[in-house]
Amino acid sequence: MNTKYTRFALAAVVYAAFAVYLYRPYFKGFGSLRLQDLFVANICLASLGAYVLSRRWVAGFAESFFAGAVYGFGPFAIGLAKFHPTAVFLFAAIPWLFCPAVFGVARPSWPCVRFEGGTPPPQGKFKSLRIPLSLLPFLAIVLFFQLAARFGLYPIPINLKLHGADLAGLLAPLVAAERHKMLVGFYHVPIAALVMGLCMFAAPFKGLGKGDILQRGKFLKSLAARRFGTVAIFAVATILAFCDSVLQISPVIFATISTLCCSVLIGVGMQGLISAGPADRRWVLLNAILLGILAIITLLFATKYFQTAAGLGAGYARLLTETSKMYILGALAIAMLFVIARAKLRIHPVRQILLYAATALDIFLGARFIVDTIL
Repeated sequence: MNTKYTRFALAAVVYAAFAVYLYRPYFKGFGSLRLQDLFVANICLASLGAYVLSRRWVAGFAESFFAGAVYGFGPFAIGLAKFHPTAVFLFAAIPWLFCPAVFGVARPSWPCVRFEGGTPPPQGKFKSLRIPLSLLPFLAIVLFFQLAARFGLYPIPINLKLHGADLAGLLAPLVAAERHKMLVGFYHVPIAALVMGLCMFAAPFKGLGKGDILQRGKFLKSLAARRFGTVAIFAVATILAFCDSVLQISPVIFATISTLCCSVLIGVGMQGLISAGPADRRWVLLNAILLGILAIITLLFATKYFQTAAGLGAGYARLLTETSKMYILGALAIAMLFVIARAKLRIHPVRQILLYAATALDIFLGARFIVDTIL
């Protein structure tokens, strides 16, 4: 059997098993199909969609697997359980709707990509179709809410949008879940991979300061084809998520696209952390320091809540303490990656075990807590 399909099937089985483990206690078994049971299927489809999409840029199976897990089982996805089950269907469809633009009309299959460059973009006349195809997810969101409104169905409150205060969930998603806020974020350990992915994504922009005007112009043209489209999609989706409702669309649903972009970057960043050599060790160290700082910040907030009169903040303090533990775990794992890179050792299996174990534990515990809190 083809390896790529075997890996796809393996990812599907693991996603499905984890989804059933998380939600079965609340859905009273899956003997008779009900609308809320479709939430589990949609979560699996969402994870698989992000997994497939990330294969365009991520060579490793495990890194793509975690990209899908962060998207499908992340705080934002689980938070949608508070709304109508059809909202999760739209969330699940978004990654698949990006696939035609990403893999191209001329290349319908999704091959296992190379580390450098990934799958070549479509050539010739088909290349021009990538721009309109990139608008498919936005068009699907508009049509979905228009059709739902025609039938008197509002899967998500129309006036629900993101606020600046919701961004605190990026650092402490467990506390945000306990306070019943709109959930955004990617748990704790994946934040380091996200930062690494952003650094790798932005690295080519350094070339804009080199060479003469002609060389910069050629480089800018090449860079525009590779980077600016992604930046534009992320920026537009993020801005719309903070804006007021238009055309009876709940603005918060646009955060789905932003979450998807970040999830793919997490897969890229994990690949970068594992493959980092001696020349890249400063970036690995930067991420270890970042998680260490976040651990200290959350511990300071935990201390503040513990000192609240009559113990009213004890619950939040405990959650912040657990959050700090996960940041410490991630900082230690990445610090060990730094030591390995600095010593010029490859030992990729050890690197993978360190990063995969910390990330998997973080997602497992975080997802279970948020599901238990929301449902």
